[in-house]
Amino acid sequence: MIIAQLSDPHLQPHGVLYQGVADSNGMFRTAVEQINRLMPRPDLVLLSGDVVDGGTMAEYAVARELLGELQPPLLLIPGNHDEREAFRSSFADHDYLPATGPLHFNVRNRGPVRVIGLDVTIPGRHHGDMDDAAAAWLEETLASEPTRPTLIMMHQHPFSSGIPYIDEYSCRRGERLSAIVGKYPAVERILCGHIHRFMQLRFGGTMLCTAPSTTTAIALRLQPDAVPASYIEPPAFLLHHWTAGSGLITHMVPIGTFAGPYPFA
Repeated sequence: MIIAQLSDPHLQPHGVLYQGVADSNGMFRTAVEQINRLMPRPDLVLLSGDVVDGGTMAEYAVARELLGELQPPLLLIPGNHDEREAFRSSFADHDYLPATGPLHFNVRNRGPVRVIGLDVTIPGRHHGDMDDAAAAWLEETLASEPTRPTLIMMHQHPFSSGIPYIDEYSCRRGERLSAIVGKYPAVERILCGHIHRFMQLRFGGTMLCTAPSTTTAIALRLQPDAVPASYIEPPAFLLHHWTAGSGLITHMVPIGTFAGPYPFA
């Protein structure tokens, strides 16, 4: 099973640049086109939040237009820049999304790996929280198929990244998530967005990785007093390849056109 993960496109109304500098819509279209060209084609695409930047219906109309060009099936969750009810109504045809409350989901019918969407966003706030209800829902959902290979997708990162200005907006009470996941060795990966960088670490007895943004990269500044900054670095997406023999392998794939291929390896 091959699963592509896009994240944090921060889509804008037509003709508007992200933060006045980046063509987030054009960059996302390029990412979609590249995924459509992959061979073999992914079985599934995940979009791990911050689909749009301001949570407006005009932005979601752009999102629907661009995502309509995507050929593999799509699963998506909101991020802190999404507006929960506008997101829900804009993707009302995605029948795995619940009609009320947090946008958790448990998709079991897209291949050998099930995908759990864990919505830890707090409407109107930028940080997330593994609150009592989210913890109880995840525990029950994992227990329903404890040996099934599983991915958990969420937006905010539940750990300290070392970048102070993004850690202000992490998922609080991440230790709860770690304790729950640690009971279920079949969880192959926890997948996050939010950080606009690729990171990986051991977490809850499994691997956690964050996806780059298709738009901008948050500056890698590890000083405690670092000033917030971003760059327009080469964008990328993640490609997760699961086989029964090897488990899950994650690749980071740059987005763009590059010199090659050359006849050597």
